[in-house]
Amino acid sequence: MSGPRLHLVPVRSRDAKAFVAAWHRHHPPPAGQVFAVGAADEEGTLRAVATVGRPVARHLDDGHTLEVTRTCTDGAHNANSMLYGAAWRAAKALGYRRLITYTQDGESGASLRGAGWQVIGRRPPRPGWHTPSRPRTPRGTEHIARALWQAPDASPAAASSAPADHPTEGPHPHCGRSTSPSTTAPPGGTR
Repeated sequence: MSGPRLHLVPVRSRDAKAFVAAWHRHHPPPAGQVFAVGAADEEGTLRAVATVGRPVARHLDDGHTLEVTRTCTDGAHNANSMLYGAAWRAAKALGYRRLITYTQDGESGASLRGAGWQVIGRRPPRPGWHTPSRPRTPRGTEHIARALWQAPDASPAAASSAPADHPTEGPHPHCGRSTSPSTTAPPGGTR
C-alpha cells in the first residue's frame, strides 16, 4: 500500500490540539506538551501529528523521561511510525533519555513496532480516575487494559531512575498494579 510521500514539519501546540480534536478516535487533545511534530504531504497539508509531554504517571516523571501523549493521522500510510521515530530523535536531542507511550487493548501496535519500540509492561483495566474527593468526567476509556511501550535504545539509567519507592518491576506500591515488563507482543496499537 502506498500513499502520498510525507515529510516532517514543526507543529504549534494549538494546531496539534486542533488536529487531534478533529481526527482522534477516542481521546481529546492533551492538556499540555513539551513539543509536537507533524507529517505533511507534498502539497504541505498536515496529515498527522504527535504530541510529547511529561509522563502522565507521576512515578515516571523523573526529569529524564517524556511520553508520547497522542499520535493522530487522517489515515496517511506509515505516518505514525514516522512520528514515533521523529519524536524519539527530538527527545534525545533535547537531552531526554527515555520516551514512553501507551496503547489500548485492541490496538495492534504496528506503528510502534515499525519504529522499533518495545513493550515493557502491561497495565490492567482501571475503573476510572473518579473519586469522591476528586470528581472526574468519564472519557470512555475506562475499563481498558493498556500496554506500556518504550522507544528503542533508551538509556538503562533512565529506565531504572525511578525512585526506590516506585519500582519499575513488581506490584506498584501505591495501587497494586503490576509494573513488570512483558516479553509478549501487545494487543494494542497507536495512542
